[in-house]
Amino acid sequence: MPASQSIKVGPLKESELDEAERIVRLAFGTFLGLPNPLEFLGDRNFMTPRFRSPNVNAIAAREGGRLVGSNVVTRWGSFGFFGPLTVLPEYWDRGVAQRLLESTTTIFDRWGVRHTGLFTFPHSAKHVSLYQKFGYWPRYLTAIMTRTPEANPPAPVLLSGLKKSEREAAIEACGKLTHKIDKGLDLSGEIRAVLAQRTGDVVLTRTRSILDAFAVCLNGPGSEGGAKTCYVKFGAARGGAGAGERFDKLLGACEAFASSRGASVEAGVNSAREGAYRRMRSRGYRVATQGVAMQRPHVEGFNRADAYVIDDWR
Repeated sequence: MPASQSIKVGPLKESELDEAERIVRLAFGTFLGLPNPLEFLGDRNFMTPRFRSPNVNAIAAREGGRLVGSNVVTRWGSFGFFGPLTVLPEYWDRGVAQRLLESTTTIFDRWGVRHTGLFTFPHSAKHVSLYQKFGYWPRYLTAIMTRTPEANPPAPVLLSGLKKSEREAAIEACGKLTHKIDKGLDLSGEIRAVLAQRTGDVVLTRTRSILDAFAVCLNGPGSEGGAKTCYVKFGAARGGAGAGERFDKLLGACEAFASSRGASVEAGVNSAREGAYRRMRSRGYRVATQGVAMQRPHVEGFNRADAYVIDDWR
């Protein structure tokens, strides 16, 4: 069916956030067949923290002024991804998602990003086919892994605990680390948003004054992790010789942060990153669910064997 001409797409308004969050829960919960779809995500919030982040654009689909769907478009320097893209179930198969994707593509073009991606259900031919129409190609599976950390490990180094000048130097070092993994990849906006909103913290590991790895860990009321989950939205270890060992230390630091919050760890890793995937499994992480990473253009980007990176593009 052609895209509905009655659907108008524009910026999401702050006054619409509660309804947008409700639609996210209802849409995913319905698709997954939950008895009570609105219980999807529990106390986690994927909309408000992203809406308030400087590196994010949130767009809305409306019919006659009524919010019927939304999408969140995120920029990490030269890389962009989108989601959650959701539509009210009563509006499914009416071209709403296609209209949202047209506007999403315009945003990416305006940003000038080199590489974009998304996370979707690998078993859904409908979802995969829709995204292929916009140039995305399915590649490797991304596993969402969980682990309950040991109690009372040594406290990790946190970005929030540094002096202001040290904090700025650390953020710059994070940008240099990711740039070496994939040209232009930059989490500065994400990092600053987490600190400003107090929706988690950034874990750092170092060898003397050299940054070995960092991870953006989200936890707490109103965050993407919620009260009981430390959601590692992004983590990366410095590449080259010893990268695997540096990645292990980063996982330990994330687990220490989660333990200090009384939370379990949730972290996504693309299976193309074989070394990272195997090290997580060897530490006792279990795959809770998995999706497929679709990318445009059809290149590996930082989903490759030598990249010790955690993320999942949800």
